Amino acid sequence: MQQIAEQVTELVNVDPNKVHWEETKGASDADGVLSAGPFTFVVEWKGAGGAGPVAAAIEQVLRSAKHMDRVIVPLVAVPFMGNAGRERCAEAEVAWLDLSGNARIFAPGLRILVDGKPNRYKRRGRPSTAFAPKSSRIARWLLMHPTEPCTQREIARATDTDEGFTSRIVSKLEDDGLVVRGDSGAIRPRDPDLLLNAWLEDYDFQKHDILRGHVAARSGDALLRRLVDGLSCSAVKYAATGLAAAWIIDRFAGFRIAAMYLANEPSPELLASLSFREEERGANVWLVVPNDEGVFHGAATFDGIQCAHPVQVYIDLHAHPERAKEAAEKLRVAHLNWRTDG
Repeated sequence: MQQIAEQVTELVNVDPNKVHWEETKGASDADGVLSAGPFTFVVEWKGAGGAGPVAAAIEQVLRSAKHMDRVIVPLVAVPFMGNAGRERCAEAEVAWLDLSGNARIFAPGLRILVDGKPNRYKRRGRPSTAFAPKSSRIARWLLMHPTEPCTQREIARATDTDEGFTSRIVSKLEDDGLVVRGDSGAIRPRDPDLLLNAWLEDYDFQKHDILRGHVAARSGDALLRRLVDGLSCSAVKYAATGLAAAWIIDRFAGFRIAAMYLANEPSPELLASLSFREEERGANVWLVVPNDEGVFHGAATFDGIQCAHPVQVYIDLHAHPERAKEAAEKLRVAHLNWRTDG
């Protein structure tokens, strides 16, 4: 906690002699209370700045602040605050800082914003994550069935993973505060929005094998129909994603780029039948061989075209140009809105 105290001292520009840390004892309390001159912070430390740990920290500091009889600034501290964690703090109006030097502390008489400092705590090697290509099958399934608690065995069968693998990924999700386990052992998302945001933060569309090229067509819709006809005639397993899928599912907006998941690498004969010409510049077709077949889970037919599940389409849209951000927002409101008034 000394690093946190030192950083707060510098941020609020007070005499170090006027800074005092008091550790709290109760299991339901935050880690402690930090007094820095005229300001008092209730602080919760987490070892990671992802959506799950940050959400748990927010609950802790707000709960602790609620029972204090003075003006308190709830403050979450982490090694490096991720984008999903930042958004979560902003929504809850909770201050945060990270030991990499970034901070957002807005409170009465205090307005501090420091951004752009790099992560000082990157781990060497491949980080432990519940959202690696195969691992993400678990999150995808839970988001496809957010109100249906499932046992680990049921999840393993549904996602075509072995039970030991499923147990390790569920345990990781549980440790990150992203899922909860009922008395019967059944698993469900703690908060589907939180789980989706955590996956999105870790997801990299570019890790799929993407072949970019051009197929002549008068419009995005005509292009999509031509691709679907060609793939269907060649009996190729496919699923539209990105802007093309958003158009089919929601008729959101016209599009120029059609992105298609293919179960296997396209053969020269298939590319020739599609009149596909490989080129990066001006590409209007992305043929995507996924790094895990889980992207096809939950795919369904809309208007005669096979589309990836809206959960998959949503996270893929964040790697697309044009009006992809707007399309993602509309898709989330229309098809991934898990919030209730109760």
